[in-house]
Amino acid sequence: MSDQAILDQIKQTVDTNDVVLFMKGNKNFPQCGFSSRVSQILGYMGVEYQDVNVLESDEMRQGIKDFTNWPTTPQLYIKGEFVGGCDIVTEMTMSGELDTMFSEKGVTFDKEAAEKIRESNA
Repeated sequence: MSDQAILDQIKQTVDTNDVVLFMKGNKNFPQCGFSSRVSQILGYMGVEYQDVNVLESDEMRQGIKDFTNWPTTPQLYIKGEFVGGCDIVTEMTMSGELDTMFSEKGVTFDKEAAEKIRESNA
């Protein structure tokens, strides 16, 4: 697949899904700790999301890095906006910023679960 074709595929995935997580592995079987953490946060908060396994092809693994000019995965997108990787998503979860972003963008999530994450990590 050409570089442009993979970038077009990534853009379509990001544009047609409210929440997308580009990760190593998939939501049922994450294959790295950072991907697992972000997947667990989204799952615990009850967020419906599209997972994309970057390990399925070298083109996808490089393509997602080129798409955002961000060197690592996982990469989280909400309503087409790049949010960040594991550290950023974790910080946003702990500060409540992720809740705010989900609310502002109309993404359904479990507010009580988000509070429990913060309480258990306080």
